[in-house]
Amino acid sequence: MSRTEPDLLYSEEEEALRAAVRDLLTDHCDPAGVIARAESDSPHDRALWKSLAEGMGLAGLLVPEELGGQGASHREAAVVLEELGRAVAPVPYLASAVAATEALLECGDRELLGRLASGRTVGVLAVGLHLAPGGTLPAVRLEDGRLHGEVTGVADAAAADVLLVPAGDGGLYAVEADAATVTPQTSLDLTRPLATVTLTGARGRRLGDAEPAVRRALRSAAGLLASEQLGLAEWALTETVRYLKERKQFNRPVGGFQALKHRLAQLWLEVVSLRAAARAAADALTTGEDTDLTVAVAQSYAGPVAVHAAEEALQLHGGIGMTWEHPVHLCLKRAKADSIAYGTAGAHRAAVAGLVGLQAP
Repeated sequence: MSRTEPDLLYSEEEEALRAAVRDLLTDHCDPAGVIARAESDSPHDRALWKSLAEGMGLAGLLVPEELGGQGASHREAAVVLEELGRAVAPVPYLASAVAATEALLECGDRELLGRLASGRTVGVLAVGLHLAPGGTLPAVRLEDGRLHGEVTGVADAAAADVLLVPAGDGGLYAVEADAATVTPQTSLDLTRPLATVTLTGARGRRLGDAEPAVRRALRSAAGLLASEQLGLAEWALTETVRYLKERKQFNRPVGGFQALKHRLAQLWLEVVSLRAAARAAADALTTGEDTDLTVAVAQSYAGPVAVHAAEEALQLHGGIGMTWEHPVHLCLKRAKADSIAYGTAGAHRAAVAGLVGLQAP
């Protein structure tokens, strides 16, 4: 049977979802508010999370309806992440509604899935943000039914109500967050803070086998991260074009200078290609066709494009782009952090080479 060609265009339902999420973020996630929150001791916007997760039901998009979710697909989750990326929203959506949810779907834990789908519980997979799908899985010790050890670089652990912890016996355990010590780490991206999770005799409930659950979680997170990176890149390009049309030099718009037109045209081509790669990854996660390869291709391309878009935005905004008050630095920091999340571009290029039987450079 021949493979069905994916439809990478946005459906009417997906565009309606985008409009609803963008409207909410416009009203409740303005750049000044994000910057102020990043400077505070509470970087996560819990009120915004409640609106997204409980009010709109977005935390349960990937959870089947019979388990309390929306029964949607990765394509809809990708649209949400595009908008969250545009706003650099400080909410644990990728950690809880994607990575932790996918791990629980693999384990088949109905009780925790229902809690995460409702949005009232935030789940976080206790692995380093840098870990790529198929990477060496860190594990804490299991002694006399209790967990001991620490995991560093865990994104959004400070917002977690429950931690999903891989252990040395090969199991994945659910640990209530108040049974662990969560120590903040210095993070480049203040809107997605990292932390060290330390367990000293914590009790956990075994959910299932860690290896397939974590592999599924990281693959989905990596694939949908490309949509967040797309949102970042599109915001950077749109804002830069808008600014260069308004900014004048020698009594003419700066955007009219040929050298800048060439830079923007090149960036536009990169962003359009990123959209195709991100949409392909979301569709592959939905259909299950060529998923590993499509996700690896998307992540081998997405990180460098998002970083380039943010760097161009900062440079082409001139002096104002270098200020703390302008949100472009939020975009650049998120793009740089995302470029090593769930595996670097180099790691994914090596994965592509292995999957298609080519020697990596």
